[in-house]
Amino acid sequence: MKILIIILPFLVAVFLGRIITPFIMLVTYKRRLFDPINSRKLHMHIIPRLGGVAFVPIQCFLFALTVIVVYKVNFVALNINIFEVSPMFLSLMCGLVLLFIIGIGDDLIGVNYKWKFFTQVVVACLFPVSGLWINDLQGLFFVTNLSPWVGVPLTIFVVVLILNAVNLIDGLDGLCSGLIAVSSLVFGGLFVYYNAWIHALFAFITAGVLLPFFYFNVFGTTRRRRRIFMGDTGSLTLGFSIAFLTISFVTNNKAIKPFSEGAIVIAFSTLIVPIFDVARVMYVRWRTGAPLFRPDRNHLHHKLLEAGLTHSNAMLCILTLSLSFCVFNIVAVKYINDNLIVICDILLWVGFQYTFNLVGKHVAKKKTSLLIVKGFIR
Repeated sequence: MKILIIILPFLVAVFLGRIITPFIMLVTYKRRLFDPINSRKLHMHIIPRLGGVAFVPIQCFLFALTVIVVYKVNFVALNINIFEVSPMFLSLMCGLVLLFIIGIGDDLIGVNYKWKFFTQVVVACLFPVSGLWINDLQGLFFVTNLSPWVGVPLTIFVVVLILNAVNLIDGLDGLCSGLIAVSSLVFGGLFVYYNAWIHALFAFITAGVLLPFFYFNVFGTTRRRRRIFMGDTGSLTLGFSIAFLTISFVTNNKAIKPFSEGAIVIAFSTLIVPIFDVARVMYVRWRTGAPLFRPDRNHLHHKLLEAGLTHSNAMLCILTLSLSFCVFNIVAVKYINDNLIVICDILLWVGFQYTFNLVGKHVAKKKTSLLIVKGFIR
């Protein structure tokens, strides 16, 4: 019976996303609310960017409704300390609403990055206030228990990092929604395994609302093949959602789930691709003296496109890479020390980047040679 509180909301989320997203597309096309076209963007024709407006209402509505039904009808016992967990979810809802407002403002008229960053810090502070913070590194970097003086600032930093990583990775059709859907399904399965049903519920609702958006973002509508972007409204709220699941899984709190070795390595394996990518991009910008928050074409998906991959193949390649890291880390924690796993992850990431940099340079040289030959023939 417990699995029904996961499956039914998941299916309803898919259904609602399938109904609401085309309606949002209709409004955006009639009001001409399109994503601007410039040299940094990969699309060459008008596409609306308010698809993320559907995420938070569906997430909050289905989650609240399911919890009310479960506890009022009382047809299944979840054995959860609701008084311990409820403040955490209330902080999640408050943060989602704040980011939802900032995201809509940015998608419609633009918001200065300083205000966006300030809002990110504010919503990140909501987790420690509710009692949700990283209190145990479980031997990672040879550190175990953390005091609040260290764990709380670390939690705020991690949440802001995840928010920006997810926001910056949203540059290719289906990439951000695909990555967060994979992460949500992985977390959902892990929380079910540990009988953390409320957290699993939120994870599967998030995955469910993303499936129809992924379809409309990649393939478009049946008529006229019109597509839609999620915009900052979607990327910011999805980043906060996955940050909540990550911190919840990492936190050593029996009210959430039993203690499990390697939890911190497993949790962040779902975010290795966006976090490592934003870290590399920021390092390159710092080394070259470029503004840290100015958008460019130096992200992983840009590298894959330069290497000759199509948009769809680049997206599938990154999703496969993310899923591979998840599987590798989940299996490896049973046999390998957490610190060795992190080293392996870094080495695999560097090797992947190095390979595609070489391929990209080779393709660029080949294109240059072809242009020279064509010019000579003319």
